[in-house]
Amino acid sequence: MATETTVLPISEYGLISDNRVAVEAMLDHLPLPAPTVIPRAEAVFVTVADLDDLGAWLQQRGGIVHVSSAGDGLELWTLLTATPKRRDGSSVPVRVSVPVPMGESVMHFIRAAVAA
Repeated sequence: MATETTVLPISEYGLISDNRVAVEAMLDHLPLPAPTVIPRAEAVFVTVADLDDLGAWLQQRGGIVHVSSAGDGLELWTLLTATPKRRDGSSVPVRVSVPVPMGESVMHFIRAAVAA
């Protein structure tokens, strides 16, 4: 069975690479958990293991938390944050997510960061 391969324009590969390098450089200086890192052209997506890890990111980088239903009794808690500004003034959007059972106790400072 043949599979389709998506070929990205070279400029998109460059953005993905730049975003990956920016997040790797940040993680070299900040001890943040990042077991799964997926760079994309528009942002870098990080999946963490639990709310404590999400809390560590929130305390270090700040941002806004979005909560959405993930189905089957789960919610997806996602921190929208960014890398520190680079020399050119730009930063890379970082999306840090963790699946959480519905009704789970969530630390006050994380709940306070949830977008209204």
